[in-house]
Amino acid sequence: MKVIVDEDKCVGAGQCVLAAAEVFDQREDDGVVVLLDAAPPHALRSSVEDAAARCPALAIEVLQRS
Repeated sequence: MKVIVDEDKCVGAGQCVLAAAEVFDQREDDGVVVLLDAAPPHALRSSVEDAAARCPALAIEVLQRS
């Protein structure tokens, strides 16, 4: 899987970090999402998809890796 974040859309709600802290973090100064792993292991797929679904700004996209 490949994860893409749009920092410009991010509102700093932090739901992604709560769902998948291994993949997402937040900048201290403004709370904007920080992508820690753009190609996380398959074992984290459920957590990453949950993070994308929770994002109120729809700033996270999860793609199938080919």
